[in-house]
Amino acid sequence: MKTMIIDSQLLDEVAAQAKASPRVRMNYNFHQSLDEKCHQFLNAVELGMKVPIHKHPTKDETFVILRGKVWMTTHWDDGSVIEDVVLCAEEGRYGVNIPKGV
Repeated sequence: MKTMIIDSQLLDEVAAQAKASPRVRMNYNFHQSLDEKCHQFLNAVELGMKVPIHKHPTKDETFVILRGKVWMTTHWDDGSVIEDVVLCAEEGRYGVNIPKGV
């Protein structure tokens, strides 16, 4: 198995695919199957893209931003906001780990 380098070329390729997608979002999966216990992927999102509120009942979810900015909001089950944060590597907010069930 070859080491996968995450570089500007890969980010540019996935970003171009996201821009061309009707969802303005594109995953680049490192995992081989959805059956694997751990899903590892790049998720390129473009301006205006929104991920519906959802939760993962059995696994934490971690986001690490490589470039750009993303606004993240976490919610309680009743829809009330736990926290709003803008992740931006240039501003020193690199990521977030969301506990399972949130």
